[in-house]
Amino acid sequence: MELISLNSLMMAFAITIFVSILVTKMGTRYGMPTLFLFLIVGILFGSEGLGIEFSDYAYTQDLGSVALAIILFSGGMETRIKEIQPVMWQGVSLSTVGVLLTSFATGFFIWWLSGMEWSNIHFPLIASLLLAATMSSTDSASVFAILREKRMNLKHNLRPMLELESGSNDPMAYMLTIVLIDVAMSASSGMTWDAIAVQFLKQFAIGAGLGWACGRLCAFVINRMKVANPALYPIMLLSLIFFTFALTAMCEGNSFLSVYLAGIIMGNRTIERRKEIDNFTEVLAWLMQIWMFLTLGLLVNPSEMLDMALVSVLIGLFMMFVARPLSVFVSLLPFRHVTFKSRLFVSWVGLRGAAPIIFATYPVMANVEGCQYMFNIVFFITLLSLIIQGMSLSAVANWLDLSLPFEDKNENFGVEIPDELKASLTERTLTDEDVADAPNLIAMQLPSTSLVIMIRRGEQYVMPNGSLPLRAGDTLLIMEKEMA
Repeated sequence: MELISLNSLMMAFAITIFVSILVTKMGTRYGMPTLFLFLIVGILFGSEGLGIEFSDYAYTQDLGSVALAIILFSGGMETRIKEIQPVMWQGVSLSTVGVLLTSFATGFFIWWLSGMEWSNIHFPLIASLLLAATMSSTDSASVFAILREKRMNLKHNLRPMLELESGSNDPMAYMLTIVLIDVAMSASSGMTWDAIAVQFLKQFAIGAGLGWACGRLCAFVINRMKVANPALYPIMLLSLIFFTFALTAMCEGNSFLSVYLAGIIMGNRTIERRKEIDNFTEVLAWLMQIWMFLTLGLLVNPSEMLDMALVSVLIGLFMMFVARPLSVFVSLLPFRHVTFKSRLFVSWVGLRGAAPIIFATYPVMANVEGCQYMFNIVFFITLLSLIIQGMSLSAVANWLDLSLPFEDKNENFGVEIPDELKASLTERTLTDEDVADAPNLIAMQLPSTSLVIMIRRGEQYVMPNGSLPLRAGDTLLIMEKEMA
């Protein structure tokens, strides 16, 4: 019986994963966010679809925490300090002040809705603020998946700003959610506002401190511990991610902030087996996203979610057109160089993702008043956000004249170089004018710090030499030494 049960579980997991990837491939042609498609597949396989029964909020919360830790660490690894430095304070302001303003504006709106006679929700003020707090973070994975599918980049350093905001506002939303749960339960726990403020500051300080320390520790261990099999390096990294997350939690700090900062610290240092580690974290992050999104889809009951449709639509539209723009414009007030169009676009990039749905399980587990409605409201608003904002993201960028041609370094070559070389790779496609001026590499007179290491000609790759005749349309892969 156990064997049959295991086989059935493996078959269900295999089918849902395969169907999710297949549907994603079809849906991205129409600009549909990957996260939305995964959630829909989960719903279709759930109790009111094909009949997979699942209602374990505790398991979902635990899985979501592990998945978010890996996703945030992977996002931190991909964040380059050089790119975010010019927009660091803008991103930090959006992820802190912006989250607070979004939470409070939306919370008071929910409280106002709760007082309406026609409304089917009746939350007290603290519960309204708590519900808003769970939805106060944005989703980076969906934003950049859409930009990549549409072959778009963004002007005015908007991409690193949004990357920093979306990576750092999950920890802020988590802290706010936990604090408001404590406030909601304070009547029975005896917790005072002073104690709550201390807890908030303590979580932030411990999370940031241990994130910085563990990031340096991870890099030190990876570089100093020589292992026989290179495949063990990524596995050792995974153990260090879990160590960072668990240690921070044991010290009562913010574990999500800790792993994100650890990822940034480690991603910007020279480490052994960078290519294997980067590939591993990217694949693992995708697996965690798929598993997490499918699980969340299985957990929701569409009939219960539709009962909350009217208030969910009103709350969702308020967040899109009032709370998010308000928080963005106020957060960016000190930064006068950020253009009005940029502020408008950032206001529209308020996509809700998996994190709000996971955070919505915390009130359920704490049995906060009205928790039976919170999860379904958050889920519905997430789907609404992904449909309206997600599918229109590229159109809004084009309308505001903020889009740029997408540049994927080494897209045609797939070549990587070790960090120790202190060099970078760039591509250059030759025009008729280029070839007329320089018929071969010798005539190009490249700087002494540059070297052509490969040429792509149509579907073929050509080894370069000085006398090789060049043609219009040839793409050169150039290695350039970084100047100290």
